[in-house]
Amino acid sequence: MNLLEDNSAVMLKTRDLCETIANDSDYKGLLAKVEKFLGDDEARLTYQSVHERGQELNQKQQSGLELAESEIAEFENARGELLNNPVASEFMQAQQALEALQGSVSRMVGMTLELGRVPTEEDIAQASGGGCCGGESGGGGGGG
Repeated sequence: MNLLEDNSAVMLKTRDLCETIANDSDYKGLLAKVEKFLGDDEARLTYQSVHERGQELNQKQQSGLELAESEIAEFENARGELLNNPVASEFMQAQQALEALQGSVSRMVGMTLELGRVPTEEDIAQASGGGCCGGESGGGGGGG
């Protein structure tokens, strides 16, 4: 049997995973925040404006041009207004959570395909740069 056939065990379990995600109350809450944002023209336009301005400033900086203090201040003010909009702020938090979920699921599946087994917590920590011993010690390298 082909792994990608609709009735294969892999595809059935994949559908089960998708159903579990779609029925999860936390996921539904995130989706509701996204839908609320999409229905709020003011929040959407503010978000789009700040996002586009951020890209413009980034491109300008990457091309070697220096940003004026007024440009930075204007952007920071617009960004602050955006973050003070609860609909936009909740949307951005929901977007980050959804991206993190997608990344985690993709990473787990990818590691399974690479390793030929379900990854352990240690495998995941090593892949994330945590190493075996915490990885957060801050010790830099040693001269010696």
